[in-house]
Amino acid sequence: MTQTYTSPNEVITNEEFAYTQEVIQKLSQYYDSKVVGQENLKYALIYAIIADGHILIESVPGLAKTTAAKAIASAVNGKFSRIQCTPDLLPSDIIGTQIYNQTQGKFDTILGPIFANFVLLDEVNRSSAKTQSAMLEAMQEKHVTIGEKTYSMPEDIFIVIATQNPIEQEGTYPLSEAQTDRFLIKETLNYPTPEEETAILSRISYGEPDDEPAVLEIDDINRVQNIADKVYVDISIRKYISMIVHATRHTEDILSEELSSYVRLGASPRASIAFMKLGKAVALTQGRTYVIPEDIKAVRYQVLRHRISLSYSANSNGVTPETIIDEVFAKIPTP
Repeated sequence: MTQTYTSPNEVITNEEFAYTQEVIQKLSQYYDSKVVGQENLKYALIYAIIADGHILIESVPGLAKTTAAKAIASAVNGKFSRIQCTPDLLPSDIIGTQIYNQTQGKFDTILGPIFANFVLLDEVNRSSAKTQSAMLEAMQEKHVTIGEKTYSMPEDIFIVIATQNPIEQEGTYPLSEAQTDRFLIKETLNYPTPEEETAILSRISYGEPDDEPAVLEIDDINRVQNIADKVYVDISIRKYISMIVHATRHTEDILSEELSSYVRLGASPRASIAFMKLGKAVALTQGRTYVIPEDIKAVRYQVLRHRISLSYSANSNGVTPETIIDEVFAKIPTP
């Protein structure tokens, strides 16, 4: 038997490793059967599931965000809920409310659509700040308060998939840094290639495939998450992560004066945690039980693009978070 590379105290067995590879393959194949292209979104969703984190997706309309979210939920036989965010959406529309029962003379609690395994918050930046705050409690604390009672989110798996349209600004309420920081990943989507768009048209012409049964169960995801916790992260990798995140807060030490002037706020410690969790998820998808620097580099945009805040002048000069991220990684020595 081949000895897997992991921590001295918690060893991933060959059986557990083979199991994770089977689960990841099934998730990938099920996604491909429902969605054409969007490979980056596929792996972002798989990483988020393995790392048990929320994901923020930014793109123009019509790029299969809802289809992808439904596909992942269906693959694991999870409960899926979609909430269309609008300016008049109230917190009670999401978390639930109390309704007076005249027959019994008491208040009945009606739980909202957020009580699901996978919750799609469509165009989250169209909801008001008050409603966004209600979502924040559910995402961070994994419980909500209705009346005087606290209700916990699903214990097995609870992942929020939020989308926002970067083009339209009218009638929107931009998420604050504190809210975006709660998302483990931020993924951006591009238009499909001509070949992918042809495949989309072919699927429409010949009809969508019939609803396929789930290929996994929620328990499978729980088990993979537990195995992922045991993926080995060497001290050199942890120091590498810390140096990268620290550099985003002190760009004046490593970047040019011009580039550094564009950075208003660096990443919080949640970025370091996200790098370690996602590094483990990437390692498993790549067929390893230990994290290497390339795993950290692979998710650099997903982890940092929503955690680095730029000045207004950066946008006018064409400087993006990705520009800063690439420069930071180029300056930090790879272990």
